[in-house]
Amino acid sequence: MLGFKRFGFITTAVAMMTALAAPAAQAERPISIVVPYAAGGINDNFARMLAKGMGEELKRTIIVENKPGANGVIGANYVARAEPDGTTLLIGGTGPISLNVLLRPNLPFGFDSFESVALLFEGPLTLTVPTKLGVNSIPELVDYSKKNDQPLRYGTLGPGSVGDLYGLLVAKALDVNVLSVPYKNIPSSLIDLMGGLGDLSSATPIALVEHQKSGQVKMLAMSTQERDPSFPDVPSVAELGYPQLVSTYWTSLHAPKGTPKELVEAYSAAAIKVVQSQDFRDLLRRNGQMEKTGGPAALDAQIQADVEHWGAIIKENNIVLD
Repeated sequence: MLGFKRFGFITTAVAMMTALAAPAAQAERPISIVVPYAAGGINDNFARMLAKGMGEELKRTIIVENKPGANGVIGANYVARAEPDGTTLLIGGTGPISLNVLLRPNLPFGFDSFESVALLFEGPLTLTVPTKLGVNSIPELVDYSKKNDQPLRYGTLGPGSVGDLYGLLVAKALDVNVLSVPYKNIPSSLIDLMGGLGDLSSATPIALVEHQKSGQVKMLAMSTQERDPSFPDVPSVAELGYPQLVSTYWTSLHAPKGTPKELVEAYSAAAIKVVQSQDFRDLLRRNGQMEKTGGPAALDAQIQADVEHWGAIIKENNIVLD
């Protein structure tokens, strides 16, 4: 009998040691930050600096995995279906999360497929015209449109893109007609804009700055509440009296639904600390982005704001993508 008791004790002890060792082994597994775009792009650069900084904060190995395709759907779906064990995170944002969910009814994931981890940063859009158009203000742009009795041609990255939706917002706010012209990339749209084949662009200021310096385009306004310190001569749409045109695109960090709250909070704190560092702020500024940090609640609020802002435009124009 004593032998059986001793054997039972040993079995129980081994089981307890195994249970205790499991979380420790889990902690040794690297964390993957999935970027739903190709390597070498702006989001990839941000993710790699974020991974490095978070790894140092958390004392964990963090790697970046690029899973591009389908406007961010492939990478986002990969994370949505991953085990909620804290080893998989997603670089999300306006496009990969909000617009995909709002535009694509047949997506294999939804807003409720993720835990919000952190809101990281945002970028502005612009109202920009070719200099040869002879337009120097938003009222002049409206006059030009009405006098010519033709829609303002504006370049986009296709139906449902941020630029496309912003053009529709501009049309409603200014009571002008617009015509969306899709391009494969922003540089191609700007070439046509400067060549007289376009009338308007909502491209980011960082994509336009050199063209403005050369006198080929004019940024009439930035889609922000206040002026961007990097572009002090460009007024904000809010200060010009068009608060309904305030719109930005944002970047965030998400985890699969069900990821433990304590891990979400730890990752959130680490990510925010990295983004608020001087090195990361410098990287943001060089790429035309602005810090906009917040925890899970702030990210939830941003997503809800997108549902109300972009969702209304999508519904009004009956835009549905496969």
